[in-house]
Amino acid sequence: MDAFHSASFAPAGAKGKKAVSVEDFDLYCAALSALYWRKNGGKITLCCDGPFAEYYRGTGLSPLWNEIKVCIPDDLDGIDPAMFWAGGKLFALRAMKAPVVMLDTDFIVRKPPVFGSELIAAHRENISEGIYPPLSFFRTREHILPDFSEEVLPLNTAFLYMPDEALKEFYTGQAIAFMKSAVSCGDYLKYMVFAEQRLCAMCAEYTGTPVKTLLDKDELFRPQDNFTHLWGAKQAMREHPDWRADFIGRCRRRIYSEFPEWAFVCEIIGALG
Repeated sequence: MDAFHSASFAPAGAKGKKAVSVEDFDLYCAALSALYWRKNGGKITLCCDGPFAEYYRGTGLSPLWNEIKVCIPDDLDGIDPAMFWAGGKLFALRAMKAPVVMLDTDFIVRKPPVFGSELIAAHRENISEGIYPPLSFFRTREHILPDFSEEVLPLNTAFLYMPDEALKEFYTGQAIAFMKSAVSCGDYLKYMVFAEQRLCAMCAEYTGTPVKTLLDKDELFRPQDNFTHLWGAKQAMREHPDWRADFIGRCRRRIYSEFPEWAFVCEIIGALG
């Protein structure tokens, strides 16, 4: 099964960054995410914008992916990159041919699921007004949503298997139209997770597409060996250098032991500082 990672510099640029840089623990996790996908027989593409393509080719890390595909607009096609910091992945999904897996760089799959006609996401999420408010909360200039159900639980899309072109086009069309017409405000999180995660679940329900998840939302923190998602651990590693060093050490040992032919990746990331 084909998969893709995505990377967009526009959100960091909106915060004042002048050049691409990626934290070391993020690079190690992205490397393992790509290498495990390839080990399991899949092809993985890096979908990105111009700055990220230049960065990965310049660092020597581009061989991690079977292909680098520049398909995310540098300016997110006019979408507010601060408000929709993950918007680039939806442009990437639109550019890829289904069936395909959209995989976050901080999500590692050691045992892929069985792929079929169902949409597969990482897990469901509960609806809470602090994160997933009613549809009446959102303000848009032009886009009008179809008659979506507000009862369907959102889908975490750190992993998303899109089974067919029709659903992919419907979902990405709705999400990109929503992001383009959204009225700028301070509730960035609510708008972003709606466009990416709640709309995904709504589009699947609206089209009658069956849905599976890799993990049960009520058992996310139980031990299991098939998947790793850094998620909130990234902020913890920024705040605790010892945790960061431990994680990086474990990643390096895993690469040296399971992917010895890719040991040069550790040297490149280490040299980047």
